[in-house]
Order: sequence, then C-alpha cells, then structure tokens
Amino acid sequence: MGFIKAFSGALSSSLADQWKDFYVPRANVPSTAAVFQAVPQSQNNGRGENYKGNDNVISNGSKIVVPEGTALITLQDGAITGIIAEPGGFEFRSDDPNSQSMFAGDGIFGQTIKSTWEKVKFGGQPGSQQLAFYVNLKEIPNNKFGTQSEIYWDDAFFGTQVGAVTRGTYTLKIVDPLLFVKNFVPAKYLQPNAPVFDFADMDNDAGSQLFNEVVGSLSAAFSNYTNDPSKGNRISKIQGDQIGFAQSLSAAVEEGYQWKSDRGLEIVKTAILAIEYDEDTKELMKDVKKADALSGARGNAFMQQAAARGMQAAGEQGGGSGMAFMGMGMQAAGGMMNSMQQANTQSTYQPAFGQTQQSVQPVQETNATSSADDSTTRLLNAKKLLDAGAISQEEYDKLKAQLLGL
Repeated sequence: MGFIKAFSGALSSSLADQWKDFYVPRANVPSTAAVFQAVPQSQNNGRGENYKGNDNVISNGSKIVVPEGTALITLQDGAITGIIAEPGGFEFRSDDPNSQSMFAGDGIFGQTIKSTWEKVKFGGQPGSQQLAFYVNLKEIPNNKFGTQSEIYWDDAFFGTQVGAVTRGTYTLKIVDPLLFVKNFVPAKYLQPNAPVFDFADMDNDAGSQLFNEVVGSLSAAFSNYTNDPSKGNRISKIQGDQIGFAQSLSAAVEEGYQWKSDRGLEIVKTAILAIEYDEDTKELMKDVKKADALSGARGNAFMQQAAARGMQAAGEQGGGSGMAFMGMGMQAAGGMMNSMQQANTQSTYQPAFGQTQQSVQPVQETNATSSADDSTTRLLNAKKLLDAGAISQEEYDKLKAQLLGL
C-alpha cells in the first residue's frame, strides 16, 4: 500500500486535463496554520471547484497534488501510514506492490524524514481508506511572546545580573513533519473533517503551550546571547540581530522543552518589538556609555573639551588661580588622559559567573614601569582637574583607586 508518483513539481495544464478529480489543500488556509485536511477538487471547464463530501478520506485510486512548501501525511486509526515530503502529483494505490509509503527527496531534510519514518511507520496492514492531511513546511510567522514582569539573566558584558520586560514575535518552522504530527498535534485535529491546526487560534491549547514555553525560555535565551563572545556580549545589539537571537532562543527551548528533537519544531527568526530595562540595568548602561566615551580617540576629544571647560571656569574666577590653572591645564589634562587610557588597556573583562564571590581583578601589564612619583604627579593633576570642575568626583575616585592599587 502506498503512492505511485505521477509527476514532479506543479500540476501542468496537460496533466490537469487528465486529472479530472484530485485532492489538494483546503482553500483560504492562513499562513499561521500548521496542519489542514486534504479536500477533493473537480475540474470544470479548466476551473477548479471544491466540493463537499468525504473530505480528507482517500481511497484506492485517489489522485493527490502536493504543492511546494507542504508535506502530505496519511493516517489510519491515529497511526501514520505514509508521507510525501516532495512536490508533485501522486496516486494512492492500496493494491500495487510497486507503490511506496514514503517520498522525501534528497538532501538533509529528506534524510531527516527517512530516519524518523523508520521509527514511526505503521506496523500493521493498512486498509483501503486513509485520512490525508497537509503539513505546512514554510516559515510560520507572527507567533507572539512577552513578559508581564522583569526577567533576569547573568550578563557577561556587565559582569552582573540584569533585568528587563520584553515582547516580540518569532517565526516558526516545522523541520520534521512526522515528529510534529505524532508527538505534538492533538487528536482532534487528525479526524475526518477536522478543524485547521492554527498557531494563531486562541482556542488552540497546543499553541498556547508553545507561548508559555517560549516565555519560560527568554531568560536563558538572553543569557545565551549576551554570554556568546561571537555576539560581542552587547545587549544593545539584540534588537537588530533577528537571526542571532533566534538561534539563542531556539537553543533555549530545545534545552528546556526539546522542541526540535521531540516535536520537529525550530525557531528561525525573531523580532523584539520592545525591551524595557529595570532601573539598575539602566544605570549600568549609563556607566557603560560614559566608559565608552572615555576610551580611544573619542576620549581624547572628551578630555580636551573637559579641560577647556575647566580652564574657562577657572578664568572666570579671576586672579592668579585662574592664570595658574591655564598654565598647567593642558599638561594636567594630558596626564589625566594617559592615566585613564592606561587604566582602560590594563583591564580586560572576565565574567565571574559560577565563581564564589570573586571580584573581577584587572590584569596588570607585564611591562608596567610607572614609578610612585609618576603616579603621584598624575593624581595631583587629576585633583586639580576635579577642583576646576573638569572631571566628576566619580571619575576622580576611579582613577585614584587604579593609581593607588586599591
């Protein structure tokens, strides 16, 4: 029992003249539908007309068209009896010894189908009638996720725990239709004249379960992304990296719920529509922006502007103090900048996750030869900049701690 392949690809006009009656996917199926029944179609003067009757019940001699982007699965008593996972036209034959129960084509997808088929194929003697369903193999869009309260994760860039409220959508793909139908689709969607299995259907409990599992995996997904060195460890990149975050989210749901290995499902794209960080995370991000501003060429420009503002303020105070500051201002600013640049190059970030209350210590340069007098001079210059208002107390304290090794 099985299928005889009549043609590959789409149904041509010449074959349409020969195939007066055949099964096709039901009309007006939404893009979020995953499983839907095969319905008979009759040709009338070259125009297809769907008619009611024994929808999705095929028998000996039934002709079936499998469009691109779909697979056809046949069932008997809830067990899978056949699969066609390549486009073309096929004829169902219950009495032909040359018929086949599986058509999957070549490539990785075909090998996956063949491997699963050996595990799930029907073990009894199939009857002359089967139920036929199409499975959507295209990307299934607009699956929503969102959190009502903050989720938290360990962030490698910040070196601490951060939190946010977020919402967005993801695109889903059925990568193994046999596993999906056997292990995940409820029985009510695999009956004669069954409703469409639609992920967007609010009454679809299976779709709601996926939503809950995605939300439960978001914390792990954010952690996967921000702790991946190939992503640059920067959370600011996450909204513009649809595929990168999708890979992190897909790995998280696979680890937690075995989407791919048990259900044949995979997340292929994401779109984060909104992400609102908690107050502590916002403060951390502000500090990072300041640190970025004080590094490299941008830092030089920043310090020059700060020194200029300081000299202007000192000049406005009048007297010798203003002139004295102007005499040493640029030298002090240069010393300050060199100190901060050395501090930046002396430390590299090393995540401390999994360690027991250990702080991340700066890595000392092996060729550091700064003398105590040099450190004292830099510290005095920084103090003068602080007194003139060119730098903040926080920046001064940070430099002081670095120079004194505190």
